[in-house]
Amino acid sequence: MQSNQYFVDRQSEYESSARSYPRRFPIAIRSAKGSYLEDMDGNKYIDFLNGAGTLALGHNDDEINRAMIEHIQSGAPLHTLDLTTPIKDMFVETLFSILPKEMASRAKVQFCSPSGTDATDAAIKLCKTATGRSTVIAFSGGYHGMGHGAMALTGNCNAKNHVANVMPGVQFMPYPYSYRCPMGIGGEAGTKACINYFERLLKDPESGVTKPAAVIIEPIQGEGGAIPAPVEFLQAVRRVTKELGIPLICDEIQCGMGRSGKVFAFEHAGIVPDVILISKAIGGAQPMSVVVYDKDLDKWGPGAHAGTFRGNQLAMVCGTVIMKRISRPEFLADVTRKGDMMMERIRKLQKEVRIIGDVRGTGLMFGIEFIDPNGPLDLMGVPEPSGEIAAKVQRLCFENKFIMEKGGRNGSVMRCLCALNITDEDIDKAMSIFEKVVRQVDADVCN
Repeated sequence: MQSNQYFVDRQSEYESSARSYPRRFPIAIRSAKGSYLEDMDGNKYIDFLNGAGTLALGHNDDEINRAMIEHIQSGAPLHTLDLTTPIKDMFVETLFSILPKEMASRAKVQFCSPSGTDATDAAIKLCKTATGRSTVIAFSGGYHGMGHGAMALTGNCNAKNHVANVMPGVQFMPYPYSYRCPMGIGGEAGTKACINYFERLLKDPESGVTKPAAVIIEPIQGEGGAIPAPVEFLQAVRRVTKELGIPLICDEIQCGMGRSGKVFAFEHAGIVPDVILISKAIGGAQPMSVVVYDKDLDKWGPGAHAGTFRGNQLAMVCGTVIMKRISRPEFLADVTRKGDMMMERIRKLQKEVRIIGDVRGTGLMFGIEFIDPNGPLDLMGVPEPSGEIAAKVQRLCFENKFIMEKGGRNGSVMRCLCALNITDEDIDKAMSIFEKVVRQVDADVCN
């Protein structure tokens, strides 16, 4: 049997230099089950990357696998463009059943090409068509995909710096981030300042900012560092956009489908957006993205938006299973319990070391921001984020058979994207590895 190195070397030879995960996790995966991966050398890893949060029920969930096998053996189609089938009808019925009732009664759905970035592009086209307006407001730190339009709405500049003429007409607004407040204030005062800035800019006739076609926001920023938007901020954004007749798009691609302890993360604020972007977990490990929106925005003509693989029947079969499982109140309560349990351990660890600057998140979507306690201070008077220390933590976790992804400013935030049905035993194993590694790195940095 060939080794990890054989396949990694071949990948390096023939695959694009844009590949990312193999640079941090140089393995070839042989098998996967639940919260575990096994590589070609027989090493077994606890997986907190989890397909970037796509695998809500972990690898090779028995119920999902049975549903796929039954569908394949039934003779039903696998690919139907946007022609309907009983499978598609059941998927939509289930999707509408997990929406807030206020939205479900007015909802339309657009099936997109498979990636979340396709849902973003579709939603922007939808809102521009419906409003006749051309600009979009996004938030610093947000991530909405790597397509040409979606990338323009994304805060991270690394990729944009190398691509000329991304979609014009995007205005960025500050997003509350208490630990590194964009207003230099922090806490509730910083959140209030972000709210005031957002409202005044949109309502001030001398602001220079024309009325946009849409406002797009992640209720919990993912790639930006697992930063939850404060409830009062989401409520204010919803209030202002509704007052001004601006469609509000909530990007739930990573934070949705139960990851926050609610079906959708915006539900923590008790709001209802005009548009929801859903991808990743909704396909149950199969490629799927959809846009759900208020029927008043449905101004498209036939063929105004398309995508060859928007009829992925296997994804609809799996997605129906996922939605029924994750929407159960007892399932969501367990996500919250597990998240609280992990956060309690990490906050205890934070008190014992100097390299953890901030811990934040909701449910099983949280981040641990690493700092260099001996390094320079930022405008808030706290040490700058340290991607170097986070990378060392990530590498040592990997060497200890624990896979965890980074994100945030300078890649300084280790992020939890584990399976939502992870066992308490596996949580304990993962946290024990993480605690050991962080203490080791802290000793190296601080001594």
